[in-house]
Amino acid sequence: MNNFVFENSTKVYFGEGCVREYLSCLLSDYGKNIMLCYGGGSIKKNGIYDEIMTVSSKADKVVIEFAGIPSNPTYAKVLEGIKLAKESKADLILAVGGGSVMDCCKAISLGAKYDGDIWNDFWARPGVIDFEPLPLGFVVTVSGTGSECNGGAVITNEELKIKTGRDYAKLNADFAMLDPTYTYSVPKFQMVSGAFDTLSHIMEIYFSEPDESNVSDDISEALMKNVIKNLRAAIENPKAYNARSNLMWDATMAENRIIKLGKKTDFECHQIEHQLGAFTNCNHGAGLAVLHPIYYSHICKAGEKKFAQFATNVWGISKDGKTNEELAKSGVQALADFIKEIGMPTTLKELGINENINLKEIADSCGIVGGSYKKMTHEEILEIFEECKG
Repeated sequence: MNNFVFENSTKVYFGEGCVREYLSCLLSDYGKNIMLCYGGGSIKKNGIYDEIMTVSSKADKVVIEFAGIPSNPTYAKVLEGIKLAKESKADLILAVGGGSVMDCCKAISLGAKYDGDIWNDFWARPGVIDFEPLPLGFVVTVSGTGSECNGGAVITNEELKIKTGRDYAKLNADFAMLDPTYTYSVPKFQMVSGAFDTLSHIMEIYFSEPDESNVSDDISEALMKNVIKNLRAAIENPKAYNARSNLMWDATMAENRIIKLGKKTDFECHQIEHQLGAFTNCNHGAGLAVLHPIYYSHICKAGEKKFAQFATNVWGISKDGKTNEELAKSGVQALADFIKEIGMPTTLKELGINENINLKEIADSCGIVGGSYKKMTHEEILEIFEECKG
């Protein structure tokens, strides 16, 4: 394995009833003003909002609400949140929702204690956080991104048409509360999309060097099999607690930095989807579902050994009578078949992207990252988009 330094400071409270059991005690460690952040308001319909407000009231906290965080959090929304955090003298940001809410709140926590331009200083390029951001706590209601146990935040600058993410250890939440029952009310498409995002994160790490036997790849194979099995179970029974709890922990394990240890990682497909999302505001998991099989068809020859391993160890495809090249291609096909099975879109048209969209402009805006088995060019990214049209 390659050399690494590991850090994860977030304390996780997992399981049914964890919010009722622990949140009041946790809030006692902070000042009086709690900035409660959430998305479109679904937490007011499913009872989660009432539960948190009851706990906050009993803890004698003043709650300042910040609602309407979009599914692809924008820099404008971040700035709005920073303004409120400063004006209200918030002592803690309590983010309730999925990855978008958590990502937005990480950026707000940074900006609340910084007077400069956080986009230019921390997102346009990597920065150094040499101060303490506003403390963060998470209550996860949608699993998939794994944002609850890292300092990563993906933000869209609408003016620049750039969607990018950075991961700073200082932006890890103090605590994350994961109650699988909170995900029961999530619509099926959103649940499936989130689970595919989890699978995508694992694949982006897995399909990179080193290829020699290593702990990270072995864990990744187990996680991928677990996501596949439990997503099928959750589709069949949306309130299957065991399936939902496994998917929730799969998401956390995919992005708590553990399986990245000793790996180069790829994440080129994520870079491509981020820019597709910046221009079209498409659903992240659905965009990845469209892109992944085509992207992998472009790189599987270069990473033939690992793709063949993926076919046998994750999808259970027999090696008998097959070359490594045939196995590699069959693994990519198995992934494509699974995407169809779970009802994710397989073309840009199915994703709802207008055929008149300027795909060359999007391709040219994509970042080229290291770590992939085959380094992309903007010309090849455009080819991938063209093949995804359907």
